[in-house]
Formats: sequence, structure tokens, C-alpha cells
Amino acid sequence: MKLTIVGCSGSFPGPDSPASCYLFEAEDFSLVVDFGNGALGALQRHVGLDQVDAICLSHLHGDHCLDLCPYHVVRTYSPDGPFPRLPVYAPADAPIRLNRAYGMPDEPALETAFDFHPLAPGTRQIGPFEVTTALMNHPVETYGFRISCGGRSVAYSGDTGESAELVRLARDADILLCEASFPDLPDLPADLHLNGRQAAEHAAKAEVDRLILTHLVPWHDPVRILSDASNAGFTGRMELARSGAVYDLG
Repeated sequence: MKLTIVGCSGSFPGPDSPASCYLFEAEDFSLVVDFGNGALGALQRHVGLDQVDAICLSHLHGDHCLDLCPYHVVRTYSPDGPFPRLPVYAPADAPIRLNRAYGMPDEPALETAFDFHPLAPGTRQIGPFEVTTALMNHPVETYGFRISCGGRSVAYSGDTGESAELVRLARDADILLCEASFPDLPDLPADLHLNGRQAAEHAAKAEVDRLILTHLVPWHDPVRILSDASNAGFTGRMELARSGAVYDLG
């Protein structure tokens, strides 16, 4: 299993990264997890436009889903003809939300390019991947994912505040790809996002091997986020997410 960080910017694209997007590959199958603003361009550095086999969307905030709209254009208007419909696993309102964002009533709806499947907590098989979903602690319906193949696992927090479900989802994972949107400051909004310290605390409780801090909001200093995380008692490997970084889990 191979993980590529396509985009790791939180809330909006930054100067060095698109918004959230992660590529998982195994056995010639490509699974895209989240598809935020700017991700479609960077994704093409790693996989062909016609080589995506499935998409999972953690939730329907724009920085996690909106590049499904230009990808609909790709899959509908390719010079070689429309691509086959692609399975998209997402919260139930995804077709309504994304068709509204696309806003082209005289053109084919997104359902012509995508076969939407509503998410719920539980486990399903997507290609070679066993994908477990759990509800996270965010103002809209939001899922974290645990993606496993060949005895290796990556847990992804999506967007969340502090969450016991995230600890359960990530238990003993090889990698926890965890949002760390805020510096560790007093009076942060509750039940919205994690700061670096909280992300590391979740990783320590879950006993993961490696913590990758992601969803890094461009107006916050990532060095501060990493420093906050470094003082939280997590003893595994830890680093900041970087667009283009590749992790080969074997």
C-alpha cells in the first residue's frame, strides 16, 4: 500500500499545497480520499485522470470536496468520450451539495459521472482496501477513515474536534493522518478542529507508529503546530504533512 499526500492545506489552498486530498494505491487500484480545492491539478502529478478507481469524501465542506466539480467535467467531456461512472462514497447529501456547487442546470448532473454511495459507520471493501468509517466531532456530518490493505493501516481523521472515536479508529495504525488546524491557544472553538497538542495526544492514546499532522491552515505557523505536538507525550515518529510526500507501507 502506498499513500501520497496530494493536498494538506486546511480551510483553503495554500501557496505550497492544495486543500485536502490523499491518494491510496494498491494492486493497481487508486483510491482518492477527499478532493478539496486545487487537488485535481496536483493529483495529475501522481495518477492519470482516467486511473482513479474510487473516491471517498469525509464531509461536504468545500476544502474537502469541491474539486469533484471540475473532475465531473473531465469525466464527462473527455475527447475520447465519457469515462465510466465512478463510485463516490460520501455523506448522503453529496449529490445535492455538489450539483448546487456545479450550478449548470442545462448540463448533465454529477450523477452521470459519479455513482454516489452514502456513508455510514462500519466497514466495507473498496477494491483491495478494507475501509472502516466512524463519525467524527465536527459541525456537519463528517467521517474519519481507516484504510487497510496487506496488513497495513492508515487512519485519517477528516476534520474533528477531540474524539474518542478517532482513538478507536486509529488503534495500532501504521500512520495516523491527523488534522492539526490550530495552534495550542486558550479559548479555541470546541468541537471543530484539533490543535497540534491534541492531535499528538490522540496518536499517543491510539498507540500509532507514525503521526502526520495535516489540514495545516496557511495563516498559522506549521513550525508552531509541530512544536505544540512535540510536547504532548507521543513517542512515535512525527512530521508535518507535505504536498507530494509519498509513504510506501509495503
